[in-house]
Amino acid sequence: MKYVLLGNLSPEWASKQSERTSKAKAKLDKLGIKIESIHYTQGYYDFVDIVDAPNQEAMLAFSVWYATQGLGRIQSMPAFDAKSFETAIKDAAG
Repeated sequence: MKYVLLGNLSPEWASKQSERTSKAKAKLDKLGIKIESIHYTQGYYDFVDIVDAPNQEAMLAFSVWYATQGLGRIQSMPAFDAKSFETAIKDAAG
């Protein structure tokens, strides 16, 4: 399942990019979550990532871990492809 991660960096970790990303990538690997893209943004969120997680429990575990490490906060949202959306429209109409 693909997820969109909307994240904010903690002030303590904002200037420690290399260390923060190394820790996060190691945890993602351990949980079986693959990074598809990373984008840094200006505005309410500091970054937007697209990941592919084996299940929702892995994604939840990463979000909790990220916060407990003091790295910042993440909001995760399932991301559906166009075919899934079209199927949902047909199912809703039927």
